[in-house]
Parts: sequence; C-alpha cells; structure tokens
Amino acid sequence: MDASDLWRVWNECWNAYAVPVLRLTLAGACGALVGWQREARDKAAGLRTHMLLALGACLFTLVTLDMEMGDPIRVVQGMLIGTGFIAGGVIFRQGDLVRGLTTAVGLWVMGAIGVSAGLGRYFLAVVATAAVFLVMSVLQQVEQRIAHRPPGDGAGPPAETK
Repeated sequence: MDASDLWRVWNECWNAYAVPVLRLTLAGACGALVGWQREARDKAAGLRTHMLLALGACLFTLVTLDMEMGDPIRVVQGMLIGTGFIAGGVIFRQGDLVRGLTTAVGLWVMGAIGVSAGLGRYFLAVVATAAVFLVMSVLQQVEQRIAHRPPGDGAGPPAETK
C-alpha cells in the first residue's frame, strides 16, 4: 500500500464518518445557542427542543444526501413541513392575544439551519444562528421599550379616556 492508497482510505473515512459528525455537532451547537436564549426567557420551546429540531433536520439532510434514488428535495420539504407542524403546537390564542408565534418561527428557522449544516453550509448556518439569536434577544428588548411608551406620544393609537 503506497501513500496515495493511504490518502484515499483516509479521505473516504473522513468523508464517511468525521464530516457527518461535524455537521451534526454544528447543528446541535446552533440549536443550543438559540434554545438557551429561549430557555433563559422561560419560553415553551427551549434548549432541548431547539437542539433536537436542528439535529433532526441535519440528520434528515445527511440521510437524503446518501440516497441514490428518489428526489432528496422531497425529503427536505417533508422535513420542513413536519417542522412547521411541530412549531404550530406552540402557538396559542388567548382572547385577542396570540402567544408562541416567535417561538414557532424560531423552530421553523432552526429546521432550515439544521438543513444548512447538513448540506455543509457551515458559514450560512452560523450566520443564520447569530441573526436568529440577535433578533430574539435584542429586538425583544426593543419591542418591550416600544410597548412601555406613555400613551399619546405618537407611538400608537391614543389612549382611551373614561
């Protein structure tokens, strides 16, 4: 066995085992970051849910890449529809108030991030995770400040007087 044969064997083993584990690890880490933020805010879907969803999306993508027959896009579409179904379970209506919509959309986006990691789009998965984290943490604070403006400051409809 010469050096080129060793390199070929090493390359096959790396691609067959290390790359999928790396992709799953990245998906889990992305899910953990967003899930930690949701967990810290005591939301319906937290650390475990986001991690499992990202891992599942990544795993479906990895399995799809290994398929030699059929249409892998259909598998990814089915996975994203399933993610939407799961995300829909955290949306609740209380009178005129809708709760859980941001968490549901976060889960749906986490499915897309898992697919990105599964496809080996590492930079895209990391940037999307950072964007989701910022939107869910920083913009939540902005929304809270807007909601606490005094009535009549031009930020919304005038306050009712009795």
